[in-house]
Amino acid sequence: MLENREGKRIPNVSFKVIENGTWKTITTDDLFKGKKVVVFSLPGAFTPTCSSSHLPRFNELANTFKKNGIDDIVCMSVNDTFVMNEWKKDQEAENVTLIPDGNGEFTEGMGMLVDKSNLGFGKRSWRYSMLVDDGVVKKMFIEPQVDGDPFEVSDADTMLGYVAPNAEKPKFFTLFTKRGCPHCARAKKLLQDKGMLYEEIELSRSVTSRSLRAVSGGATTPQVFLGGKLIGTADDLEAYFKG
Repeated sequence: MLENREGKRIPNVSFKVIENGTWKTITTDDLFKGKKVVVFSLPGAFTPTCSSSHLPRFNELANTFKKNGIDDIVCMSVNDTFVMNEWKKDQEAENVTLIPDGNGEFTEGMGMLVDKSNLGFGKRSWRYSMLVDDGVVKKMFIEPQVDGDPFEVSDADTMLGYVAPNAEKPKFFTLFTKRGCPHCARAKKLLQDKGMLYEEIELSRSVTSRSLRAVSGGATTPQVFLGGKLIGTADDLEAYFKG
C-alpha cells in the first residue's frame, strides 16, 4: 500500500546534478526550506505519458502557480542527471526544476518507490504530486495502485484546482505559418505585444498546405487557433483582440 505522507516532513536527501558542465549537490533544504513547492513525481524521463502530458502541462501552468503563491515546481524522477538534463532540453521545460533522484532515496523515503522490473525499469517512482510547505507535505495526489501507469489525479490542473480553485489559466495560441510570410510575422508580433504564449507550426514537407486546409478550412497563412478553436487569419486575430 502506497503511503500518504500528508502532515509529515519530506525526507532529508542530497541530489547529484550537473549544471553548466560542473557537478553540484542540491539538498532538500535548498529546494524546500522556507518555500511553498509543488512536486510531481513520475516513472521516467522520455516515457510517453510523462513527456506528452505530465511535464508539459506543469510547465505550461508554472507561472499561474507562481502567481498564486507557489515558489517553484519540481519534477522528481528516479533517473540520473544526464537523462533529466536532456529531457528538460527536449521538452523545453524551462519553468520547471527537474531533479534526478538517481538512487531513489527521496522516492523511497516518500514511500513511493515501486518495482517495475517487469518493464526492465528496476525501481522507479509511482506517479504522484504533492504540495510541500517549508518541508512539510500539505497535500498529496497519489495515482490509484492498479496495473499499468494510471494518470488520473496527479496532473497539473488537479493540483492547481487545489492550490487556487479560481485561478485564471493562461490562454495558449497555435499558429500555422509559412516562412517569409509578412502576415505571420504580424500575428506573432501582436501575440508578443499582448504577452500571449503561442506555438508555431511552420508549413513543411510533413505539415503541408493540405494539412492546413484539413484542420482550418483555409489555405492562407497564418491560421491561428486558441485552445483548439479556430480564430483565423492575422486580420481575424486583430479583430479578436479589439472585440
